[in-house]
Amino acid sequence: MKILAPSPAELTRGRAATPIAFIRAIALGYRRRGMDPANALRQAQIPEALLSDPDARVTAAQMELLSGIAMQELDDEALGWFQRRLPWGSYGMLCRASLTSPTLEVALKRWCRHHRLLTDDLTLGFSQTRSTATIRIEEARELGELREFCLVSTLRYLLGYACWLIDSRIALTETTMPFPAPRHADAYPYLFPGPLRFEADAAAFSFDARYLGLPLRRDERALQTMLQRALPLTVLQYRRDRLLVHSVSQILTTDPAAAHTAEDVAAQMNMSVRTLHRQLKEEGVSLQRLKNHARRERAIKLLLQTRKPVKQVAAAVGFDSEKSFARAFREWTGVAPGRFRQDPQAPDTKFDVGGR
Repeated sequence: MKILAPSPAELTRGRAATPIAFIRAIALGYRRRGMDPANALRQAQIPEALLSDPDARVTAAQMELLSGIAMQELDDEALGWFQRRLPWGSYGMLCRASLTSPTLEVALKRWCRHHRLLTDDLTLGFSQTRSTATIRIEEARELGELREFCLVSTLRYLLGYACWLIDSRIALTETTMPFPAPRHADAYPYLFPGPLRFEADAAAFSFDARYLGLPLRRDERALQTMLQRALPLTVLQYRRDRLLVHSVSQILTTDPAAAHTAEDVAAQMNMSVRTLHRQLKEEGVSLQRLKNHARRERAIKLLLQTRKPVKQVAAAVGFDSEKSFARAFREWTGVAPGRFRQDPQAPDTKFDVGGR
């Protein structure tokens, strides 16, 4: 397969944010194999003198090109982390083994299980409670100077691939690392957005378990394209969050009579109002449409399961008057509230909250 790489013009474009410590780790992988990284560094336009500056940074494109060259020259996609090489195509094999999974949960379990076929130097474990899913690394041997780069890359590979599979950002509830905060700790929030804790007992990340039920949105053709330039997945941040509509709907459904301003909902989602509106728009839905859906569902439940007068139903779902409620209900369902209560099978316009 032809592997695409950044062009020379791309290499130094953009902000240099990748810690030089990760570049030094790749250079060390060369030396452990008795090889010289000079040619790879030169192609990536990284001066060797930069390796001795602990505060130096390179661009994501430089890191991508250097990693790709190193993996092929070393014939090791693990870049020297493990006792045995992972030949070129090893991680592609893991991708294919999970690609046909019906949901993200099955895909993650397959990845963790099949990763053991590549190396026994560490194992990836999947666990789940009712609300949280966790991927955790158990180290079976000392990884030495390559430990940080190995643990960070292993978790980030899987996180990036998982986001790609469902075409969605996966919001992390916590990331932990089993070593003290390094000099370049400011780079970690970009790799693992969300709460971060060092000096933990293991490398791991956790996220809302509801992501596990999302279906995969990729096929073999998409995988072929992705594998031609897979390394950006290790730093790519998805803007779309396919769990967003579910989360906002849950907030609105809890109390459909409340005003639920954009400011209130955004605060509960820990995001800005602008981000909330933008991400909902990307999902093909608006906050007002979700509000209407929550009110409609609550109104239908009250009309069918209680004897509350229509005026009280209107107030319970946030309307100031019975007249405005009746008008909205007819827009939602095609019939008046009273008629709907008498004949729930009356023509009902389908209401879809949207989304792709």
